[in-house]
Amino acid sequence: MRKFVMAAVGGTLAGLLVTTQIAGPLLAETTKQDASIYQQLDLFGTVFERIRSQYVEPVDASKLIEAAINGMLTSLDPHSSYMNAKDYAAMQVQTKGEFGGLGIEVTMDQGYIKVVSPIDGTPAAAAGIQPGDYIIKVNDSSVMGMTLDQAVDAMRGPVGSEIKIQILRKDVKDPFDVTLVRDTIKLTAAKGYLEGNTVVLRLTTFNDQTYDDMADGLKKSLEQAGGLDKINGVVIDLRNNPGGLLTQAIKVADAFIDQGEIVSTRGRNPGDGERFNATPGDLVNGKPVVVLINGGSASASEIVTGALQDHHRAIVIGTKSFGKGSVQTIIPIKGDGAMRLTTARYYTPSGRSIQALGISPDIVVPQETAKPLDAAQQSNQSTSEADLKGILSNDSMTDAEKKQYEAEQKAAADAAKLRDSDFQLAYAVDLLHGLSVVNTAAAAPAPAAPAPAAAAPAGN
Repeated sequence: MRKFVMAAVGGTLAGLLVTTQIAGPLLAETTKQDASIYQQLDLFGTVFERIRSQYVEPVDASKLIEAAINGMLTSLDPHSSYMNAKDYAAMQVQTKGEFGGLGIEVTMDQGYIKVVSPIDGTPAAAAGIQPGDYIIKVNDSSVMGMTLDQAVDAMRGPVGSEIKIQILRKDVKDPFDVTLVRDTIKLTAAKGYLEGNTVVLRLTTFNDQTYDDMADGLKKSLEQAGGLDKINGVVIDLRNNPGGLLTQAIKVADAFIDQGEIVSTRGRNPGDGERFNATPGDLVNGKPVVVLINGGSASASEIVTGALQDHHRAIVIGTKSFGKGSVQTIIPIKGDGAMRLTTARYYTPSGRSIQALGISPDIVVPQETAKPLDAAQQSNQSTSEADLKGILSNDSMTDAEKKQYEAEQKAAADAAKLRDSDFQLAYAVDLLHGLSVVNTAAAAPAPAAPAPAAAAPAGN
């Protein structure tokens, strides 16, 4: 017994010795790192005081500190930044759906301001600003060297005032100027309308109003159609939607998914991760869904698209999305300002991150514009039997069937017009129409086989 006790005590002492031997260097390393940090902070103080006392012109100390804080944040990634009290208040107003400006969502790329997307119904959209455009000058002043917030401030101003921006666009040889008039941007976050037998839900941003606007638009469209059984499906149009609130993206995706994960986030520490799951219920009761995306679809738009795609709940068409797979947290700090800090990455239900990759559509459909036919092409347009003179009438259709046929022909003509104005949307509508035809045919009973014809009497 005595040997056992001694062995146990010896083991304990040995354990303490090993712990001390390991903890000693770790403690020394931590102390060394802390000392280095304090030295760096002391260096910052030295530089700050030198600037205040020796710079060629007097400087505003508060602005100098703001610039230092912002520089620290923007060095991390393009989406982290500092907001002073004024900018923080403006951001809070923007998430509620109304703000002043040009109506353009931007990010920082290679020292220039890159357009994520213009917002529908705003001066930027009316002026033809496109996703992927670079803004290189504002009122003849280069944006090179500006922070993102400084460039945004430069583009703000009184409603009704003019602003000139210089655009660098891919496939356009030289930069060109665009003059816009600032306006109050009132966002309708989502709206719904009928395109034939298809409900189109156009989501322009993800703010406090998005889900409610979408649900209201869907309800009104279904009432106009005569009920859910009268539509062939839903198109969720997320093109040029730059994103916004994560909570709204989750609610929108949940509206069409019955169960399972919608999105997960993973931060620096394993315990910081979150998982968001769908709740029972589907606003369209399983009707087919098509999601439209393009290079201006970012962040929250990609969360919705990724969830519906991974659950095989929607067919995604269009072009590759923007590829913003990070989550920013707004952290209020002293002085009524706030910091926008990237705190996590988000992952679609299948576990994929779209950061810097984007979401690839199931069917790639570029936006095409119709070209008018020249005289030779018009003269070669084929005719049909119905265009000929003195033709036989069709005796197989009742008056009701003829009316239905004429309605179908009108719908086909309307679809052709839509292809000219919005090829991608027309493709989505055609796809849902095709699915409904196939599903209807599959559900219909097979036609009865015709009775065999009587044999003709043999001739002599």
